[in-house]
Amino acid sequence: MTSISNVSKGSIIRFKGEPHIIESLIHRTPGNLRAFYQANMKNLKTGRNVEFRFSASESVDVIVTERKPYQYLYKDGTDFVMMDSGTFDQINVPEITLGTSSRFLKDGITVVIVFSDDGSILDVEMPTFVEVEVTETSPTTKDDRATSGTKPAIVETGAEVGVPMFIQTGSIIRVDTRTGEYIERVKK
Repeated sequence: MTSISNVSKGSIIRFKGEPHIIESLIHRTPGNLRAFYQANMKNLKTGRNVEFRFSASESVDVIVTERKPYQYLYKDGTDFVMMDSGTFDQINVPEITLGTSSRFLKDGITVVIVFSDDGSILDVEMPTFVEVEVTETSPTTKDDRATSGTKPAIVETGAEVGVPMFIQTGSIIRVDTRTGEYIERVKK
């Protein structure tokens, strides 16, 4: 157990018996009241966001974790098969662990898997940005390229992304895996 004041963003704690990652932690001292920490956390089992107020003197159970890089190989049913780059061991990661960012997984991409002290998978950290090829989008006319609207595009992983009108089939784009938003076109 450690004091809440020693915990920072990105720490994984055991809260109400389940692992939670701290997404933000703010120390507050309002007027005549006692100080507290306002924490926004994400439950790593269910994916739900939780807000909680910890008193400044409260202790929490920090989970000892290990982060290891793994390479994505293929999808097997509802699991993703990942390979340890050093030992070549393969593990299956349930789709629910990756969440919505799994729609941008493509062969050979490197992810970081977070293991708890008992060896179970707590989280999978995707790269923030991935480069994917647009496989299908509606053709544009000269008038469309002059406007600043967006259109739907299907990328090589099967995900749909809103892209600017000038993007055509075969273009390579950079996408934010956290939000699924188009960032920029990549020069070939």
